[in-house]
Amino acid sequence: MLNPDPSSDSMDTTIKYRITSIDFLRGAIMIIMALDHVRDYLYAGSFYYDPLDLTQTSGTLFFTRWITHFCAPIFMLLAGTSAWLTGKRKTKQQLAGFLVKRGLWLIFLELIVVNFGWNFNIRFPMFFFVTIWALGLSMILLAGLIYLPRKYIVAICVIIIAGHNLLDNVHMDGSSIKSFGWSLLHDQRFFTYYGKMLLVGYPIIPLMAIMPLGYCLGSWYGKDYPGVKRQKNLLLLGLACIAVFLVLRLPNLYGDPVPWTTQENAFYTFLSFIKINKYPPSLSYLLVTLGAAFLFLGLTEKSKGWVVRIVSVYGRVPMFYYLIHIYLIHLIALVASAFIRGQDWQVWILQKPIWFSPNLKGYGFSLATAYLIWIAVVAALYPFCKRYDRYKQSHKEKWWLSYL
Repeated sequence: MLNPDPSSDSMDTTIKYRITSIDFLRGAIMIIMALDHVRDYLYAGSFYYDPLDLTQTSGTLFFTRWITHFCAPIFMLLAGTSAWLTGKRKTKQQLAGFLVKRGLWLIFLELIVVNFGWNFNIRFPMFFFVTIWALGLSMILLAGLIYLPRKYIVAICVIIIAGHNLLDNVHMDGSSIKSFGWSLLHDQRFFTYYGKMLLVGYPIIPLMAIMPLGYCLGSWYGKDYPGVKRQKNLLLLGLACIAVFLVLRLPNLYGDPVPWTTQENAFYTFLSFIKINKYPPSLSYLLVTLGAAFLFLGLTEKSKGWVVRIVSVYGRVPMFYYLIHIYLIHLIALVASAFIRGQDWQVWILQKPIWFSPNLKGYGFSLATAYLIWIAVVAALYPFCKRYDRYKQSHKEKWWLSYL
């Protein structure tokens, strides 16, 4: 399926190879993402304490949550790379138009389709502004940035990512429009308007800078770019990100609003060291997650085999997978609460959002059970993703497929 020589000058085999390596990474993070959502809905402790709380967590639970930190920023990065690859078949104007339309579509999906999936409540008691809204708005912003030379795009993005932690102490209290606007930019918060709860989970700064970096990264996947050079650059860039993280994090110099501290033993001290801020993503957070992405792409450049083929299926239909996995996991939680734990199923549909429900005492399963459910969910979705992937590949003339 793949050319064993990544430096081949054949445009067709090179593109197939390169897209496979990207889809492999994207598929891996989509699979990991489902673990976080299964934990949210089905692990007993999810409703009582933060899995990253070092005073209550275990090492297994900590890493169950921590590993999912890699999902959102890598998803953003690879969306930018995909935009560059898409742009090779379009003019700049066509690409900009596509990005704006798809960005608006994603924001609609977040506010309506995804939010209903989270709550199963047609009255929409709560709106989440999380991954998909940030992805959509980033696409709209990228539509303007693509007209700039790549070096300017990189410079703007590096400045935003490196400097945004200077805003960590800037907050706006209250529920004014200005407060909500600032929260959308750089301050995770809850708001209540007219009986509706709004959660700004992913402020757009610095996430808005990740997708354009991915767009610039796409140039390394051009048909004339040597595969050996690309692999070397990815590895060097990944190592550089990790090195900068260590230089800044070890002395608590800069890059994260919460410094690490010495804990009761060396293991928990290490956990404190790698406990990096996700909302909004700190510089330390992005150095670790994006650095790992670059290393993964570099190290798996020549990977092939059944694992790559299976995981890449999820990576080729990420939005399709994302939407249906939320509904499936929530449905499993509803059934588990009603028929296994004897809970009132209306808690999950007609009352408050599940994380604010008062009647969840006794609900939930062990972490081991949550892992088994996660594996079952991912496996159950595979044939649907594979079938949809085949449909997309055989119906490229259908324009609407590029929006799902």
